[in-house]
Amino acid sequence: MKQEIKLLIKNAFDKLNIECGEIDVSFSKLPELCDYQSNCCFALSKQVAKAPFLLAQDVVNSIQSDDYEFLAVAPGYINVKIKDEKFSKIANQFLNDKLLGVKQHDKKLRVVMDYGGANVAKELHVGHLCSPIIGESVKRLYKLLGHEVVSDAHLGDWGLQMGLTILQLKEDGYLDYYFNGTGTEPEITFELLNVSYPKASARKSVDAEFKKQADDYTKYIQDKLEPYYTIYKKIRAMSVKTIERLYKELGATFDVWYGESSCADITNDIVDIFVKKGLARESEGALVVDVAREGEHIPLPKQSEDEEQRYKNPMPPAVIKKYNGADLYATTDIATIYMRNQEFNNPDEIVYFTDNRQSLHFEQVFRCCKLAGISPESQKLSHIGFGTMKGKDGKPFKTREGTTVKLEDVINLLIEKSSEKLKSNGLEPTRELALQIGIGAMKYGALSNFVTKDYVFDLDRFLCFDGKTGPYIQYMIARINSILNKSQEEIGDIIIEGKDERQILMDILKLNSSYYQCFEEKSMNSLCTSVFDLASSFSTFYNNHKILTEPDEQKRKSYLAFITLVKNVLTQALYVLGIESPEKM
Repeated sequence: MKQEIKLLIKNAFDKLNIECGEIDVSFSKLPELCDYQSNCCFALSKQVAKAPFLLAQDVVNSIQSDDYEFLAVAPGYINVKIKDEKFSKIANQFLNDKLLGVKQHDKKLRVVMDYGGANVAKELHVGHLCSPIIGESVKRLYKLLGHEVVSDAHLGDWGLQMGLTILQLKEDGYLDYYFNGTGTEPEITFELLNVSYPKASARKSVDAEFKKQADDYTKYIQDKLEPYYTIYKKIRAMSVKTIERLYKELGATFDVWYGESSCADITNDIVDIFVKKGLARESEGALVVDVAREGEHIPLPKQSEDEEQRYKNPMPPAVIKKYNGADLYATTDIATIYMRNQEFNNPDEIVYFTDNRQSLHFEQVFRCCKLAGISPESQKLSHIGFGTMKGKDGKPFKTREGTTVKLEDVINLLIEKSSEKLKSNGLEPTRELALQIGIGAMKYGALSNFVTKDYVFDLDRFLCFDGKTGPYIQYMIARINSILNKSQEEIGDIIIEGKDERQILMDILKLNSSYYQCFEEKSMNSLCTSVFDLASSFSTFYNNHKILTEPDEQKRKSYLAFITLVKNVLTQALYVLGIESPEKM
């Protein structure tokens, strides 16, 4: 519709023999006056030596349209109102369109999305929520707009945490079966790892010899030496099984479950590429790649010999091989990009979803890939860094004891809280329904914020059945389902003739427009706002109209068709957000 309006205005300028360039048309900020608005006459008034308002009048007088009403408004705006007949036509087109009026992008991209990123040997915690929530939603958005997406959970399964964990388990006597051939084969559980890994992680910071030994164990695993590699595989298999279950409950799905280990066989070849191209140099026994550009990485004078080197505008070298020859995160991430380009034939874009703290790491990795030609110049490498989840006190979300909250405990809390809410509304909840509402509430709360900003994890607010929340929108869909189930009547053609219906159609247009904004920003907050606005407009319509008891058959069938459209648009929007739409609430 914006394109139609732009063309009508441009044709009017052509009739006036005025070169107008690109015409700007936006949704009206005063919806009580008009639906769309253009301020193009302000920029062109000097060109034609005429006041903006007079120019706007000339333009409006040159437009003839059966679908739109144009009006010049001081000091020079062109206001556009959609006629009811046009609105009715659009509404019926949307109702019969598989994508409900969403126009897919002309250029179809092939994209790999890397989200999830859980580390094996460590139980998932609340910090693992954002990546699958945001990544899954952006993936669904890309697919809605016609793009081909491969999603990868990309597990952290090849780093130091594995060496630390196995070394600690060995020292605590749990691995005698493997190292000494005594006792029975141990069962390695998360309960055991929850003790061993934190203990080892704290110890490496104060015990240099322990840290060095853990480095060696990590290298043994990467070299597939026994029994280290067998123990590693057992820990990985146990971890992945739990990770898959929790991601499934979060509604996060993946096409491939690769990890850092998936490219282990090619990391030496990748390092060789940098060496042969003269891009790598030795530094304190490690291999590094200088990725700083002109004006970056300017060293500051040391105050003493022992002081660590500091930099102005720091972009330190990327370390691609440790002093002992072991791989690092940078090594495996570079190798993974190489592997993805081989397996998926150089996708147009590779997108990573992690927290903001990894921004420097990915900038280094991306620069390495471009320097070495591992990533083609035409390929876009993107890192979407998200904010931190905080408690009501404004601090990182933790238990009362100050420990990190387990993801499984978060899911159970969501089920418990949503069950209580449903009971208070007179419903007897099933676990499935409570999970749908609880996860939906949390996702909507997380996605409502701009992606890079921190947000407060407030379950009581998230789970409200009124206000700007996920359950409120789910409830509106359930309410429409109830009306349609009671009716059992065939729907008719949609006839738009009142302000409530007009408002709903404008909200649908704005919601569909928000998909493109979300695509550009890789943030779903504008879609969250739009879907809430539509749900609110439906609530107003519902309160002002007697749908099932409307005596006029044509109008009643129009209402039923209209609310079917609303339900479908809301359901599609929630699906993109990764939120399920319960049949009843």
